[in-house]
Amino acid sequence: MYSSRGQLSGSKVFKDPVHRYIYVYDHLIWELINTKEFQRLRRIKQLGTSFLTFHGAEHTRFHHSLGVYEIARQLIDQFQQYPEWDDRDRELLLAAALLHDVGHGPFSHAFEHVFSVRHEVWTERIILGETEVNKVLSEMGVGFAEEVASIINKTHPNRLIVNMLSSQLDVDRMDYLLRDAHFAGVSYGKFDLERMLRVLRPDEDQVVVKQSGMHTIEDYIMRRYQMYWQVYLHPATRSSDLLLKAILERAQELYEGGYEFNMTPKHFLPIFERTGMSLEQYLKLDETVVYFYFQEWMEEDDAILADLASRFVNRRLLKYKNFPEANRVRYMERLRQTMETIGLPPTYYLLEDQLSQLPYDLYKGQGKYEGIYLQMNDGERKEISEVSMLVQSILNSRQSDEKIYYPEDMLLNLKDYANEKSWILSTLKDE
Repeated sequence: MYSSRGQLSGSKVFKDPVHRYIYVYDHLIWELINTKEFQRLRRIKQLGTSFLTFHGAEHTRFHHSLGVYEIARQLIDQFQQYPEWDDRDRELLLAAALLHDVGHGPFSHAFEHVFSVRHEVWTERIILGETEVNKVLSEMGVGFAEEVASIINKTHPNRLIVNMLSSQLDVDRMDYLLRDAHFAGVSYGKFDLERMLRVLRPDEDQVVVKQSGMHTIEDYIMRRYQMYWQVYLHPATRSSDLLLKAILERAQELYEGGYEFNMTPKHFLPIFERTGMSLEQYLKLDETVVYFYFQEWMEEDDAILADLASRFVNRRLLKYKNFPEANRVRYMERLRQTMETIGLPPTYYLLEDQLSQLPYDLYKGQGKYEGIYLQMNDGERKEISEVSMLVQSILNSRQSDEKIYYPEDMLLNLKDYANEKSWILSTLKDE
């Protein structure tokens, strides 16, 4: 058993543009918020490079993490009336909800893809390592920090609290859909959170939905689908992600080739040298640091790195064009060769992006299917696609999108290689 740190003498309140107010009643949560590792999330944007597409999307992982905590708190309050909920899990879940993203690095997933860095791994290291977060958690008792980590990494034996935080119907998604839609200035992700919380029920291994709440969940599923294609996977955002990756890959290639930077990129050396990054080094690598190097690299002698960095900082994104598999088979090799000939290395200036997304998927996890389940009026539990014609119609209906990204401005300004330039532009022109 753990020893609760107890309640604050008076609640702490955050004014929030999505939930109006976020309430903190527990010493544990307040102390976690004030750790330096959690405060670092103020310097990590929630939507990575999406601010270059949606100018309002400047919100941070700090905002989102507080929001996930708040929805978890409200959901726990809703579950108090049901015997399936054990209130001894309250502080465990609230801590996990607050800390679930504490290991995110700068620009989130784009950064992870380049350097094979997984934020889940760093989240666990922060929770279990020599950190202020671990010190606060450990004061709850032996094993408390380990249990919080196991909820986040989905290994905790209590499947209910795991699924409350991570499933197709979890508090994480509820907040980021509402928050990202708000800051992006779009309506796609906005659903009735109050109604949703009222129709959710705790079951022994997951959250289920009261039968009368089916239409609320249908709306949620469709809005989630729209958010992915209209915001998260927007072509301009994908262009900026690819550009970010190209900058980091070029910097690494130069370092490994012995290039002398005007200023040694010391924050990246553990990654470039593949020696392994310490927790202390990782926590120093936030977006303010990355932006500093990008601005320095705009002045580098290497023309490719300088151009890529300038494009990102000054938002001169790569042009994109739909480029399905038939085009790749027919044109890709010649495009690469021609770009190489005119002095634009295709590794950095001819970038492919292939995406596929399911609006609703009965994905398999922990040895069983983890869909969204309705609690029928007769007590039976049914997966939602068995009942909803709308969900049935979109089940496993995969949508794909294949694009190619290239520097149209550089091609247009190219004075030499008239024939090669003409062929590339005609091949990649809009249809």
